[in-house]
Amino acid sequence: MKLNERSLAFYATCDSPADNAGFLYKRGERHTAYHRRWFVLKGNMLFYFEERESREPVGVIVLEGCTVELCDSAEAFAFAIRFGGAKSRTYVLAAESQAAMESWVKSLSRASFDYLRLVVRELEKQLEEMRLGTASGCGGCQGAPSSWKQKPSGLEQSLERLPALPGVLPKENGCAVWNNAPGVEQSPNTCSGGPSGEGNPRPLPLPPRRRASSSEAGSSRAAAGESPSTFCWLHERYGREVAQLRQDWLERQRDHQ
Repeated sequence: MKLNERSLAFYATCDSPADNAGFLYKRGERHTAYHRRWFVLKGNMLFYFEERESREPVGVIVLEGCTVELCDSAEAFAFAIRFGGAKSRTYVLAAESQAAMESWVKSLSRASFDYLRLVVRELEKQLEEMRLGTASGCGGCQGAPSSWKQKPSGLEQSLERLPALPGVLPKENGCAVWNNAPGVEQSPNTCSGGPSGEGNPRPLPLPPRRRASSSEAGSSRAAAGESPSTFCWLHERYGREVAQLRQDWLERQRDHQ
């Protein structure tokens, strides 16, 4: 791929995400004084600008075939980018803090394609080992299928923890009463099948039962204990009152006529 200054300047200032960016002090090649520059790392290219708002970079360092290491310098938090070869230049940079220096050394050390190639090879090796281990494990399972059991999933484990439904559900008015099962919420009523085995249409829901008060409960218990003769006496008494009221009403109708 052919590059020129315009394409490099566009790549350095475009909106593509940077791997690292910040101010560093760069030591000059001829003059050993340090100058504060704005550095931007994109891929394996380290651009540096005079100011953060500059539109074009002052220079670029291609991070291939180099090593990043700490160095002794008059400036604190200094590190160097060294290239192999007798006439290769060494770039000495200094950060503004210990944390910034560690961040830059880490990101610069991982920027080259050589490092990425090593990472890819290591991942491929681990993937191949996993495949071999899976294949050998499955081979051992095939030899003894009865002794191998699959681990239950999370859904199966949660279903196992649910309370078991009763074998025969209680029925009320010919319909199964689901709310009598322990730990199960009430669901729509479903009638049991007839003699032919086919299900009947869904019946109307039963009205809610009203809880009797203490007085009603006492009266009901008392009524339950009464004999049939007492019931007949009450029927006779209230029957006479009804007959008397009907007789009075008939007499009033005759008077109006």
